[in-house]
Formats: sequence, structure tokens, C-alpha cells
Amino acid sequence: MRELGYTQKEAQRLIAKGRLLINGEPLTKAGADIEGEFEFIYFEPLTKGLKPTFVEEQFVVFDKPSGVLIHPQNRNTPYSLIDELKYQFGRDANIAHRIDQETSGLVLCARNKESERDIKMMFQERDMQKTYLAVVHGKFEKEMIVEAPLLRAEDESAIVRMVVKVHKNGKPSKTEFKPLQYFPDFNMTLVECKPYTGRQHQIRVHLFHVKHPIVGDPIYGQKEEDVVRFLDRELALDERIQNTGSSRLLLHASSLEFELYNKKYAIESNVNFKEIALSKIKINC
Repeated sequence: MRELGYTQKEAQRLIAKGRLLINGEPLTKAGADIEGEFEFIYFEPLTKGLKPTFVEEQFVVFDKPSGVLIHPQNRNTPYSLIDELKYQFGRDANIAHRIDQETSGLVLCARNKESERDIKMMFQERDMQKTYLAVVHGKFEKEMIVEAPLLRAEDESAIVRMVVKVHKNGKPSKTEFKPLQYFPDFNMTLVECKPYTGRQHQIRVHLFHVKHPIVGDPIYGQKEEDVVRFLDRELALDERIQNTGSSRLLLHASSLEFELYNKKYAIESNVNFKEIALSKIKINC
């Protein structure tokens, strides 16, 4: 605790997570006496120089590149956005919400424990308007609001461990879609997406539900055998491009609008997603 500056509560939590090892075995009793050498595994953030898009005293916003995880998946994950956040803003900084690994765009991060609590409450109360951009298959001809309940499957089999589906027993879910530009050469459409609820994979499932799956989506709209191979990391990149139209999911978190501490914010991504998406499609074609 003295060496690394942990409070007693933090130290006990980390011991409970199996971070303190005696002779290579995790210590399970937080109040145990130990003597001699021991090992402690702690998180040391690394940086790749990703600068935040927006900085305030209480929070920051990063434009996450596609492919970067929000949090480490395990101890062997070399880099994630939490690395960059804690490296630049300290141990108490934390990410307040998630977007998928392949989704690019804005991620709101708290700079301290108090603002983390307030921001997470803002998300729970749905006082945050998020806007996404997606490139979808087919000609998306008119604005529409999709209200289709979403159910996350509980089965542990390979096909459903990441899959969400429209189901009458699911949670209420609502997304507004607006076509922005049709690309006739590729039969694809750039669409603006505004989720009013925050379900896992909501935009992806709702677009698949209306028969306009997102270009590059390796799960929704794909054959079951290819989904299993993707989840098991056995699907070759060229096969994925052939099946989905892109090597990555063409979904981007483009703007955040909210009010925090009596101030209104409207934060826009600095990334030209349309240009990136078109370059990916042209390369793949």
C-alpha cells in the first residue's frame, strides 16, 4: 500500500481479484499474514500518443480508433484505451461507457471518482444523446424509427455468446435512422443513427432487422458457420471482406450531446468517417 499508494479498500479489492501471489498461487484471505517474497500484479498504463479530442476539468473525450479495446480482455492485452486515459490523467480517471472494439469514435471518460459517478448516472437516466454514422448494405431510402425489443441470449454455445436478437421477451429498444448519402457504385448508404436506449449491439441488430446490415459486420447478416469461425478467430481476413464488404465494422460514434454541471456540451468527432469508410470499401472492391 505504501509503495504503490493504494488505500486499504483498493488493496483488499485487488487481493480479492487474485493479484497477490504467494509461491505463484493467489492469496485468497485478505487478512492473512505473509512473510518473505510475494508477487503483486498491477496495471501499468502505456501510451501510444493518442490525444483526447476534448478536455475539461472533470472529463475528457477520446476519438477511439477502430480495433482498440476499451478495457484489456486479459493480462496479455498489450494496449487499450484505459491505458491512454490513465497514463495521461492518472489512476482515478476511468471510462464511463463502452463502444465495441471495431466501432470507432467518441468515448467519454471521467477524470476522477466523483465525475465518474455523475457521468454514469447521466447515462443511466438517458440524459445523453449519442449520434453514430454507419455505412449499410443496400439503398436506405427514408427516415425511420425502429422500436424492436432486444434479447441477449444466455446460451454459452459459440453461435450465441455474442449475439443479440429481436425478441418479444427482450428489453425495449429504440433507434432513429436517417439516410445521408447513397453510393450507387457499391449499393451502400451512409446512415445517421440515434439510439434512444443503450442496449448491446443495438444499432447493429436494428439495422439487420430492417434488412440493411452494417458493412463489415461479421455477425449480423452472416451465415452461422462463418459467425462461429469469426468468434473462434478462424475466419481469414479475405473471407471476411468477401462476406461483409470490409475488414472492419463501418460504424462510428460521431457526436455526444449532454448537460453536466450546469453546462451544455455538443462534442463532434474530428475523424472524417465517410472518407475512411469509402477508402475501405474501394480498397476491398
